[in-house]
Amino acid sequence: MNVENHKTSYIKRMLRTIFGLFLFACGSYCVIRANVGLGPWEAFHMGVSYHIPLSYGDISVLTAFVIMIFVYFLKEPIGIGTVLNTILIGKFVDLLLYLDVLPQLQKFAGGVALLLVGQFIVAMGSYFYISNGLGCGPRDSLMTALSKRLPNAPIGVIRGIIEGSAVVVGFLLGAKIGLGTIISMFGISFIIQLVFGFLKFDVKKVRHENAVESFRKMKKEA
Repeated sequence: MNVENHKTSYIKRMLRTIFGLFLFACGSYCVIRANVGLGPWEAFHMGVSYHIPLSYGDISVLTAFVIMIFVYFLKEPIGIGTVLNTILIGKFVDLLLYLDVLPQLQKFAGGVALLLVGQFIVAMGSYFYISNGLGCGPRDSLMTALSKRLPNAPIGVIRGIIEGSAVVVGFLLGAKIGLGTIISMFGISFIIQLVFGFLKFDVKKVRHENAVESFRKMKKEA
């Protein structure tokens, strides 16, 4: 991505990042309302929320912070986008749940359709926030960090282990697991690949800045 080199470039990048995170949250909210089985991380957050007095969004934020600390020690860059991802997605989902924007679907076919729409929205949100180069989300950073330390393991296997672990923990804690969970685990990779390909976006070419680097550049632009 070519970053604009003028005083408003970081403002535009921040707004674009926040918009992408909101889209991501909207996609996660659709997956929850689809009612055909939660996605891996939705299942984990929902399961934990059944056992401690915190909202779904608070659990999402707390989990992301724990992962971010772990990722930091694995020497992955922690950018402004990483921090915003950690805080905003969960709180945006809380807001949507509070507003009760969509009813919980009862029919399986409609639920699967809403699930796929949600995954498409997640893919679009991922494009908007990742393409800014302000830092990957904690879970994406964890996948990247582990792939560097396990170079012989396919990235899909690493992602599958991470998300599979989230599903198992969520299930043991009482989250609803169904066919939609399986669709989420395997469908999201295909949909992201489809969306990124259509947009001609190569995630490997994005260089992510750490937060210190971004603040220094913003200071120079001011």
